[in-house]
Amino acid sequence: MKPISHYALCCRREIHYLEWGTRGQPPIIMWHGLARTGRDFDELAEALADRYHIICPDTLGRGYSQWSPDPDNEYCLAFYARLAAELVDRLGFASVRWVGTSMGGAIGTVAAATTLKGRISHLVLNDNGPALAAAAIERIKAYAGNPPQFDTVTEFEDFLRTVYKPYGWQSDAQWRRMVETSARRMPNGKITPHYDPAMVRQFIVHPQDYDLWDAYDTLTMPTMVMRGIDSDLLLQDTAEEMTRRGPRAQLEVIPGCGHAPALNVPEQIGLIRDFLKK
Repeated sequence: MKPISHYALCCRREIHYLEWGTRGQPPIIMWHGLARTGRDFDELAEALADRYHIICPDTLGRGYSQWSPDPDNEYCLAFYARLAAELVDRLGFASVRWVGTSMGGAIGTVAAATTLKGRISHLVLNDNGPALAAAAIERIKAYAGNPPQFDTVTEFEDFLRTVYKPYGWQSDAQWRRMVETSARRMPNGKITPHYDPAMVRQFIVHPQDYDLWDAYDTLTMPTMVMRGIDSDLLLQDTAEEMTRRGPRAQLEVIPGCGHAPALNVPEQIGLIRDFLKK
């Protein structure tokens, strides 16, 4: 199965998304991480498309979605949650299941507590929680805020294989797809990642954006947190606290991964498939 590409105007910004599965089936929103795109969910979406209607957006400033003309006010979780709610409304979904990797999980948490309150029936947080390790955030800011440029796609692939090694196993074909869907060519002819570098200002202008215990503690829907066993962003103590607070999440520790599991292998897909059936 191949997805269908769409564009929608949400909060006066053009948002790109891929649509998988059959309309009329239960909907799932799959939202990617900070510097990624909706193509990260290709394997998971294809595996679940037999029984769900799946939407994989590119966040504002990433992939084929519009770059924000007001980055300090729009590259933040509150605005992303507004975008998400307007997209869900435009698609006519009364309620949705939500699978979010890293930032996509934080957007789901904020939306579930505010703009989509009562409309997210299941929440999967892939290596994301209400408190994140400061050292890991600094690491992410360092590579995401100053994206390098490369003369060749091959050099860019070497860079991505290094930066995203914690995703765990990916086939050569999956790595190549990540490269080709994550690249844009600059006016000088060089290759650079396909996002607006200004999106990292979220951490400067909104330094408390990812402190989400207050929002998390209001949630009541079935929630599953997946933690890469070697994650430096979602610490084990935080993940365990998530099982005792708020929705009392089901915790699954994923071997062979750091931040964040790629959700591309049968074991990880099976966990999500089983959870979303509940």
